[in-house]
Amino acid sequence: MVITISREFGAGGSAVAALVAERLSWELIDNELVQRVAAKGGFTPEQVAAHEERAPGFLERLGRVLTLATPQLGKTDLGEPADFAEERLARLTESVVRELAAEGNKVLVGRAAPAVLAWTEGALHVRIVAPHAFRVETAAQRFGVDAHRAAQMLKETDAARVRYSKMFYDRDWCDASNYDLVINTARSGFEGAAEIIVRRADAMGFLADPGRLRKR
Repeated sequence: MVITISREFGAGGSAVAALVAERLSWELIDNELVQRVAAKGGFTPEQVAAHEERAPGFLERLGRVLTLATPQLGKTDLGEPADFAEERLARLTESVVRELAAEGNKVLVGRAAPAVLAWTEGALHVRIVAPHAFRVETAAQRFGVDAHRAAQMLKETDAARVRYSKMFYDRDWCDASNYDLVINTARSGFEGAAEIIVRRADAMGFLADPGRLRKR
């Protein structure tokens, strides 16, 4: 049994995931997944974090074409040609996500987990969203930046996640039909979103004592 959390930048997905994991007494896998992928692939966590959940844009793809003629120009900080490095990290991340899901009782944040585990039994896929203004304000407070910079971070991060999902899984990251629940944290709040997820997990029989939440 596993819960995946896909989130728009600034919508509070990591905070909601932490609340869900705490209430269920499950293991939260957020930034910890970076260490696992790094260990499995022989990279440093910093190298993995720099490439995770992103896919190359047009200029990078153009660079790959040029690399065919001048390979020395196409090396990444991973010490491999860009195309091999991105593909390798994506597949390493996928294998780690599958391993974690097989262990059970995990809350997985991001890393294309809903796509990787799309047809896995005992998985609840959740998407956390919020209006643009709410996300900009949340990001600005969290990272200590002004609204303009927060809006840039939002645009760049979400665009990278869209590209990653499309490139490696041919999947529309924004399509609500790819998820079991879509929750607007501007309306529900983080606590409310966590409550919705936990109650759905209870209804699906994810808890050792079905219905225990109703007894509290």
